[in-house]
Amino acid sequence: MKIDFDTNEYIKKIAKSDTYFHTFINKENLAAGVLRLGPGEEDTQEPHESDEIYHVVRGDGFLLVDKNDYPVSEGMSYYVAKKIPHKFHGNKKELVVMYFFGGPDI
Repeated sequence: MKIDFDTNEYIKKIAKSDTYFHTFINKENLAAGVLRLGPGEEDTQEPHESDEIYHVVRGDGFLLVDKNDYPVSEGMSYYVAKKIPHKFHGNKKELVVMYFFGGPDI
């Protein structure tokens, strides 16, 4: 079973791909991954079936959660309940965020 994950490598691969996230753990009770948005890139995610925690590694912008905007900055963490609409937007720099689901990423 894999227990170590190089998120810097995932971020590099995301930057060269046509997706903006990579889930590297996807188990019945936990999922984890990394999200990368270039400046002004659109976040197209839909509400999830599990609660979620975001932790901002670097970048700026906003997290829109159910019609409320929250400023995003390095070191901040955010909780989003399952089935609540949310997305990142307005970043002027590269935005890198770790995400953790309280269930599988489906």
